[in-house]
Amino acid sequence: MTTAQSNQIIKYPVLFFVGGLVYYLIEILYRGFSHPSMFVLGGICFILCGLINELYSWDTPLIAQQGICAIIITVLEFVFGVVLNLILKLNVWDYSALPFNILGQVCLPFMVIWFFLSLAAILLDDYMRYFIWNEEKPRYKLF
Repeated sequence: MTTAQSNQIIKYPVLFFVGGLVYYLIEILYRGFSHPSMFVLGGICFILCGLINELYSWDTPLIAQQGICAIIITVLEFVFGVVLNLILKLNVWDYSALPFNILGQVCLPFMVIWFFLSLAAILLDDYMRYFIWNEEKPRYKLF
């Protein structure tokens, strides 16, 4: 196995770990605590948001990529929330006191936050892929 092949094998586990760690740390900074499931959620979100440039061209406006990421993260938070909070009763979070929430699992204010935070995720993923795995150099179009 060549070095290039082994680098490709570890790419997604590394991206998962980075995304999970960042998501987990953001929760600790914001709330003062987190739950192990948030590491898993963050890893999945990071990988899926990073795949946007694999599925769409680099001409996709950055703002559109952020919108797609915000939707991905919100949908995954809803699924995780339903399983963790409503079915398993782990009470990891509860947004029921926030405006425009759905079953207390997701809400519009956090979707807006994910929109803005996704910019950092997009840039981090693209530049990791460029510098570590020698993928195409990132280039962006704002609108």
